[in-house]
Amino acid sequence: MNEYTMKILEYDKLKENLKQYAISEPAKNMLDKLQPSVNITEIERWLLETTEARRIIDINASVPLTAMEKIGEVMAKTGKGFALTTDELTAVKELLASVRKLRRFMRQMQEVSPVVASYALSMSELPHLHDEIDRCIVSGRVDDRATPELNRLRKKIAVADERIKQKLNSILSSPSLAGVIQEAVVTVRNGRYVIPVKREYKKSFAGNVLDLSASGSTLFIEPAAIARLQEELNILKMEEEKEVFRILSCLTEIVEACIREISINVEAFIQYDFIFAKAKYSKSLDCFPVKLNERNKIIIKGGRHPLIGNNAVPLDFQIGEGYSTLVITGPNTGGKTVALKTVGLLTLMAQSGLHVPVQEGSELAVFDRVLADIGDGQSIEQSLSTFSSHVKNISAIIEYSNSRSLVLMDELGAGTDPGEGMGFAVAVLEEVFSRGATIVATTHISEIKEFAAKNEGFKNGRMEFDIDSLKPLYQLTIGRPGESNAFLIALRLGVRRRIIERAHEITYGDKKDYSCEVTLRPQPQVGEDTAAIQADPPAIKATAAKAGGNRTDKTQKTAVSTFVKGDCVFISSMNRTGIVYEPENGRGEVVVMVMKKKYKISHKRLSLHVAAKDLYPEDYDLDIVFESKENRKKRKLMSKRHVEGLIIETKEQE
Repeated sequence: MNEYTMKILEYDKLKENLKQYAISEPAKNMLDKLQPSVNITEIERWLLETTEARRIIDINASVPLTAMEKIGEVMAKTGKGFALTTDELTAVKELLASVRKLRRFMRQMQEVSPVVASYALSMSELPHLHDEIDRCIVSGRVDDRATPELNRLRKKIAVADERIKQKLNSILSSPSLAGVIQEAVVTVRNGRYVIPVKREYKKSFAGNVLDLSASGSTLFIEPAAIARLQEELNILKMEEEKEVFRILSCLTEIVEACIREISINVEAFIQYDFIFAKAKYSKSLDCFPVKLNERNKIIIKGGRHPLIGNNAVPLDFQIGEGYSTLVITGPNTGGKTVALKTVGLLTLMAQSGLHVPVQEGSELAVFDRVLADIGDGQSIEQSLSTFSSHVKNISAIIEYSNSRSLVLMDELGAGTDPGEGMGFAVAVLEEVFSRGATIVATTHISEIKEFAAKNEGFKNGRMEFDIDSLKPLYQLTIGRPGESNAFLIALRLGVRRRIIERAHEITYGDKKDYSCEVTLRPQPQVGEDTAAIQADPPAIKATAAKAGGNRTDKTQKTAVSTFVKGDCVFISSMNRTGIVYEPENGRGEVVVMVMKKKYKISHKRLSLHVAAKDLYPEDYDLDIVFESKENRKKRKLMSKRHVEGLIIETKEQE
């Protein structure tokens, strides 16, 4: 698969989400390396595993998997002459205990998931190794019961230790040494028992000086009376360490003798973790398995973009029967690019053996290549223009496309002269179509829609748009091209009717009366460069009069003193509308933006025309209204890193 395509379709982000459902690091590494396959038999086997694992977690989500901590260290040390530590041997014991639980669990799931359950049959419980480690190591320590010799040594160590303590207690309680000893306590220095003695009495206290206090006034002396006993204790401890090492070495040898079975267990656990991560992801997004074909036929019912989740508007999409090229048109922010990415990413998911967020009855094709040109790809560092980056991507698409390719092209023909862009787009479509590729393209160029309508194998589609509310519906309709709503949107946003009618005449060569389209219903703001809604005062008066009163007189008599940012207000002194930039200050002044300029105006000269909550969609970024596109781009760039010499210019209020 094309790496650029997987990046632009955010396949890596999908894998990052998928990795969150894995328990062990090896399984996460497997998911990190996951790639779409082009072998339909292999993909169907992967999908079957995911489907059976999903059945299991739907019945019981508590699958006894283990993170296998320290097992990697065990596998790395065995066979190299190293003795395993108590922690590493404990990890082996816990792995074998998990094997026992998993085999028992999978025996109960054989009827619902025969393939996935059968993988546990290759695992070995190795009860003799489990029980021997369990007997010898308790709470991370080699137990006294491990061998008779270790038990004998530890008993002798306990006796020697007790004799030393008794002797030390007699020294501390001796009246003759009361003035010599700094403090009646016993401490340990370098593994030997010592008593704190005042420095000036060094010669009065027989023994070896092992340490000195920070001030130098206290000496830590091992009494001569316990020196022999201390030596005996040290010898016993060395013998104990030797016996412990021998026991660990014996256990290591047993582990090494079973290393093949342990390795199979580890591989099976990793595979189970990998499969169940895909199943958990499927459950989290309410996904389904899809039927696959090699006929380039795609049927998506209620598809959702996996990175958007349940908030996505379901997509119904079809291609491959009667036409292999779909040209999608519609307004900006209408969902064309999301639809394009959804088709591409769902295809990559299915070919990776993943369930996809669609409704039952969906079907996806297996492609050898998924090729995409989405987004402008503009690079400041490389000084590439938007059109140049498009051309580079499209050149690669033309070179590699064939009858087993899915080609996704966004805003085809954009970024250059409209006439030349149209010609270029049609030529590209013809060439890629002639190579047998399945094509989904988006565009704003009307001539491309006409080309698709006239040529066999092509089909038009459109993203629906509600002209009354000026909101996109994010719904794809196949079979009809999108209509241009630019003039109606501009009219609804306050551009004078005569300008709109003249624009229509210039564009289409005929006249159209837009008077029936004039309305003052509250509408959301659209577009990035609209700084304020400019309504035609006569139109306002006429419409207000029809509603039962003179709008201008009413606004002059009524003053509203509470405005919020984004409210559309009528300014009586200017006889026009503006947008509130800053609410009323202590002097009763409101900052209003009119024709991209900001004015301080007394609240008495303002009246509410359209409230912000009715004017803009929910969570609308008001910086689009008040900030220029250039300043917004600069702010975004500056939020990422320091840019030398970059300046954001703002206009003072008048």
